[in-house]
Amino acid sequence: MSDAFTPRPTDALIVIDPQRDFCPGGALAVAGGDAIMPAIADLAARFAHVVVTQDWHPAGHGSFASSHAGAAPFSTIEMPYGEQVLWPDHCIQDSDGAAFHPDILPAVRRARLILRKGTDAAVDSYSAFRENDRVTRTGLAGYLRDVGAQRCVLVGLAYDFCVGWSALDAVANGFEAVILTDLTRAIAMPLAQARTTVDAIEDRFRAAGVALAYYSRAVATA
Repeated sequence: MSDAFTPRPTDALIVIDPQRDFCPGGALAVAGGDAIMPAIADLAARFAHVVVTQDWHPAGHGSFASSHAGAAPFSTIEMPYGEQVLWPDHCIQDSDGAAFHPDILPAVRRARLILRKGTDAAVDSYSAFRENDRVTRTGLAGYLRDVGAQRCVLVGLAYDFCVGWSALDAVANGFEAVILTDLTRAIAMPLAQARTTVDAIEDRFRAAGVALAYYSRAVATA
């Protein structure tokens, strides 16, 4: 991991799901999620190309635990496209929880593209590039090529799910990818053998060549 980050003219900043429901007090809160929003907003001013994603689920989405009788949030089931974590109901279309966190609004205003994902009730969508069926594309790769982007700089929520999957898909689509680790926060769900979802995604980062960097050591890490 490098100690500092310098944007390039051919970078695109990809701000992943900076929404109320993923911040403290929200339906699927990520610890410290609100703390990173002001710095992301400041960072966005340094980029010519800013993309913001927005989780935008219909009520009764198939990834919600409430859609499966007797299922508990954070358990897993098999969906037609593979294993799926079941989440608390979150980021329901037009709800307050689906709205952008107020501290991120300067970045949203700079965005040339706001990409809504998770709109298909039958398929979850972590990545900004492809839905979880790994077939349905969002169109982001084509947009980035059209504007001449070569590297995706990823920030937002959550590191071990939507940020991480987006970074991996950026590489799979021929872009460089770097995650600014102080401008993201993780869910860190426990896995077997004292590992977490952070360990699992970082194994994949190393295999794929996703880079990790700091924007500023002054950003709060709590």
